[in-house]
Amino acid sequence: MNIRLDDLRGPEILALLEEHLRNMREISPPQSVHALDVDALRHPSITFWTAWSGAELLGCGALKELDPTHGEVKSMRVAGAHRRKGVADAILGRILVEAGARGYLRLSLETGSQQEFLPARRLYESHGFTCCGPFSGYVEDPNSVFMTLQIRDEGAAARR
Repeated sequence: MNIRLDDLRGPEILALLEEHLRNMREISPPQSVHALDVDALRHPSITFWTAWSGAELLGCGALKELDPTHGEVKSMRVAGAHRRKGVADAILGRILVEAGARGYLRLSLETGSQQEFLPARRLYESHGFTCCGPFSGYVEDPNSVFMTLQIRDEGAAARR
């Protein structure tokens, strides 16, 4: 598996992101869909990766900088044929490495509360994410689960 930065221009990633948005709209009511479209993912505050096996797209994920100490996981998606093969785990691992390298103290995310999102919630929990309240402009929503991971202690970072 090759995980690489992506410019969001290839037809494979455009198709996967369209599928992602369509699926999110099928599962969640409109006010609860927080998935970003391609234009939003091209914002300078977002770094986007794709995972490949040869010429085959396996999945994607992004890291959004909320502030110099806090990042958000966005647009995690694995192509249907490659689910339960460790793709999401590898992409999330890459995001975690980058968040640490940037010096973030915390990494947060929003995912769905519905049964369809259970594998995602389990993945995040396996990496140490725990439930939290809404962050960065999100509001309480019965269709959302907010999670966060303390990457490093703020006091320890200040003493550096």
